[in-house]
Amino acid sequence: MTLSVDEAAQGRWTVLHVTGELDLVTSPDVRRRVHDAVAEGHREVVVDLSEVYFCDSSGVGVLIAARRLLRSCQGSLRIVLPARGITDGSHVNRVLTALGVRRLFEVFPDAESAADDEAEPLSA
Repeated sequence: MTLSVDEAAQGRWTVLHVTGELDLVTSPDVRRRVHDAVAEGHREVVVDLSEVYFCDSSGVGVLIAARRLLRSCQGSLRIVLPARGITDGSHVNRVLTALGVRRLFEVFPDAESAADDEAEPLSA
């Protein structure tokens, strides 16, 4: 039940790099970090899940709530699931797909492309 969230700026985007397990115990930390970013005036947020090796429905709920929050303040949420994970069937991608919510998110293979306004998201 370990999780870390590091924040960085990439252009106008705030990148939250999440590492570890995103579950019932740890998901409130991610929720708080997204809320803190919005409270600080950041409206473009990338949640980098490339190093999340476990995600349950609580983690998915946090991602959906973050999307809703950012949309309510005319912001944007993008998530990172590495391209190798998309084709290999990464755990987070499988969970999002199984729950039918993968299509709700703009997904990018890395934080650099997620923070690039010209980049196209990966297909669902």
